[in-house]
Amino acid sequence: MVTDSRKEGVAPEDVPIKPAATVIPLRDGSGPTEGNIEVLVLRRDTNLAFHGGSWVFPGGRVDPGDFEAAGSDDVAMAARQAAVREAKEEADLDISADDLVSLSHWTTPLGRNRRFSTWFYAVHAQLGDVTVDDGEIREFEWHTIEAAISGCQAGEINLAGPTFVSLLGLVEHATVKAALADVQSKPDQIFLPRIVKSGGETYSVYGGDVAYESGDLSAEGPRHRMQMLEKGYRYINDQ
Repeated sequence: MVTDSRKEGVAPEDVPIKPAATVIPLRDGSGPTEGNIEVLVLRRDTNLAFHGGSWVFPGGRVDPGDFEAAGSDDVAMAARQAAVREAKEEADLDISADDLVSLSHWTTPLGRNRRFSTWFYAVHAQLGDVTVDDGEIREFEWHTIEAAISGCQAGEINLAGPTFVSLLGLVEHATVKAALADVQSKPDQIFLPRIVKSGGETYSVYGGDVAYESGDLSAEGPRHRMQMLEKGYRYINDQ
């Protein structure tokens, strides 16, 4: 459960933002799913404070050892090493930092009791059989991207918001090679969400949305936002 930082006695703007990394493992489908990309998702333990019970991609905070592995003080290079390490620790996947394709960058909204500055990478997961520790990570599943999205919208799979949006950007491709080539051809998407509530509805509003500064969800203008529904999400990006 994510809590409001004000209940912890800490001003929202004083909550430290910690660097983190997430990796999206992809593989080409086989058998009845041939021609459809499959994605690995992991279910976090329900008692965890951050996205407890959600299905997420492997990932976590950047540790001091990741800077050592990168041989650099550059946080972006260390984030790549963190992605490699987390894929191994959480799913027993062997991936290379050189094979990671940068997709997006997300910063946890103001007001959360834990905030992260997270690099998202996609990778072709070709080596290693998935195993989880049944501690922090309880289960794993390979889904076609379409099935993961539809399962979320049906309330069958609890996906974290950034996980859902990332899948939307990959669903149109038939092969991992095509998906990664498309991601490489585009600049990273930068998400600095602001949470806006109106009439009992909650939205995560992103840069470029007419309501990003004003908070007026009904104003005329461009929209880049996601509504949190009882089941799943409603994502709008008309820019």
